[in-house]
Amino acid sequence: MLENLTIYAPTAGAVALLFAVYLAGRVNKADPGNERMIEIAGHIHEGAMAFLRRQYTALAAFVVFIFLVLGLALPNNSWQTAICFLVGAVCSATAGFIGMSVATKANVRTANAARTSQNAALGIAFSGGAVMGMAVSGLGLLGLGILYIIFGEPSIVNGFALGGSSIALFGRVGGGIYTKAADVGADLVGKVEAGIPEDDPRNPATIADNVGDNVGDVAGMGADLFESYVGSIIAAMTLGAVGLALYGPGGIFLPVVIAAGGVFASIIGTFFVRTDEKTNPLKALNAGTFSSAAILIVMAYFAVKYLLPEAYFGVFWSLVAGLAAGTIIGLVTEYYTSDEYKPVKGIAKSALTGPATVIISGLGVGMFSTLIPVLIICAAIVIAYLTGGIYGIALAAVGMLATTGMVVAVDAYGPIADNAGGIAEMAQLPHEVRETTDRLDSVGNTTAAIGKGFAIGSAALTALALLSAFSQVAGIESVNLLNPMVMVGVLIGAMLPFFFCALTMGAVGRAAAEMVEEVRRQFREITGLMEGTAKADYARCVDISTRSAIKEMVVPGLLAIIAPVLVGLFLKGEALAGMLAGSIASGVCLAIMLANAGGAWDNAKKYIESGNYGGKGSEAHAAGVVGDTVGDPCKDTAGPSLNILLKLMAIVSLVFIAPLL
Repeated sequence: MLENLTIYAPTAGAVALLFAVYLAGRVNKADPGNERMIEIAGHIHEGAMAFLRRQYTALAAFVVFIFLVLGLALPNNSWQTAICFLVGAVCSATAGFIGMSVATKANVRTANAARTSQNAALGIAFSGGAVMGMAVSGLGLLGLGILYIIFGEPSIVNGFALGGSSIALFGRVGGGIYTKAADVGADLVGKVEAGIPEDDPRNPATIADNVGDNVGDVAGMGADLFESYVGSIIAAMTLGAVGLALYGPGGIFLPVVIAAGGVFASIIGTFFVRTDEKTNPLKALNAGTFSSAAILIVMAYFAVKYLLPEAYFGVFWSLVAGLAAGTIIGLVTEYYTSDEYKPVKGIAKSALTGPATVIISGLGVGMFSTLIPVLIICAAIVIAYLTGGIYGIALAAVGMLATTGMVVAVDAYGPIADNAGGIAEMAQLPHEVRETTDRLDSVGNTTAAIGKGFAIGSAALTALALLSAFSQVAGIESVNLLNPMVMVGVLIGAMLPFFFCALTMGAVGRAAAEMVEEVRRQFREITGLMEGTAKADYARCVDISTRSAIKEMVVPGLLAIIAPVLVGLFLKGEALAGMLAGSIASGVCLAIMLANAGGAWDNAKKYIESGNYGGKGSEAHAAGVVGDTVGDPCKDTAGPSLNILLKLMAIVSLVFIAPLL
């Protein structure tokens, strides 16, 4: 009877994809506006898709190499695991391609809809983001469900998570380098040196900047949460299989049923996203998020009651703890990164005394902001463990990520609204249109920050769940911290997130320096560019970002795969468990600090631009731009990429090393 539940995952995945097709059709039917708007949007779409094609072409060789290594190196079921890896990589890449394609069509239609009403513009922007959300959850569940029906063994299907993780890390790192190289060049030379507005068509980097919003915040975030989503489900299934004598077959199927319920909850939640001209769009987006969570809790209650023995009903509270933790972390992130609250206003005020004090206050806010999220994660872990043991911790991650379709939709809405504002500026639409898109964009900055907080929290629980699965499969019952080899592993793990961030921040610095020089060259050499009588060479800037991102993503990406393999082979299992624990401890705190500091710097600059402390063009504004420029690679490259580093090292340990111990 319970075996029939295997059909739930592919069925829910297919429903999510069909809903994505419906939403994509809704976006495509909307009016894209006048010829100038269509031309600008065409440049953005072409640049975004060209980057994805070049990135996926570069990754194809890596995927084939890992496929062969898995097939030849693992002792049991090696080729089945390799096939699952290949399917996971294809599903992750496909989700990014679908989401990016629709997002770069929704931006111009959002700008045009803003001519009539805020609600119409919100509807298109959110629908475009929801396509990415539904593609992530749909392809994740469809691929996972079909592979489980074929192989029927969680240890084999682990390869699917590894495939998704591999594409996610390169996608997040490459996308982050791309978008921040363009953003820094556009801001430093355009705003500060040339004194022209953001998204001014005279700025050569403005198209690359708009492309980067999609590359980093649509495809990148989608890949990040695809990995967490699939990884959490597989970790819980693996632990359910290990505890088969306790939970029965329902322990394996419960994570899949919860995830399937989350798809339907997310679809229902999209219909709650409605607003009017006077309502803050954030309230409408929160209505969709909270309604999805409430529906999921009801579904989870009945799923746990039906699937598990009565003695283990406590895991329901593990699910609730994970879901609540994700929501609360998002709200805390909003407090530290929104310009409506004290932390960001304090950073903006510090701009009156120059860029140095902006940097100092922003770092302070970022460091302080780690306190509450870490305590929330700790509380979720304790509640989950007390109510469901190690299995409960894995289910807490599933509960947090079950409504990924809605979470990604709300997050991907942001870059679409941002692009819409840029198109409105470059197409010289009426001022009231830009006011509407700015309201949507302001909310998008907040939802992006909330999404990053959610991603960090989910990464912590997912990495811990994968660590637990690794220890169970490898037969490691406990880890002795007094063992020197274990302590060596802990120290190596604690160091790796810092080393990884050094690589990604350095990559952004090099790419941004090349972009800055190119923008300066065009302002200097193209006659009539500043006067608006000549056209900037946008393609050159797009090519710089693309080339730099592809080249610079390789070393950080390989680090996440090589480090756990070397530690596992030479220092053995307990040291590897220590390394994973050390990386989670330092990586989560570092990721929260970087993401929140970067978000706070960004919104402090926007707070000044809205007319505070001298407004645009003032010395305080110039200081705010410097802070925002420093924060850009923190919040959009290094910080988000850490989420995937933690999870990928854990899944590599589970797939490659655990069978050898």
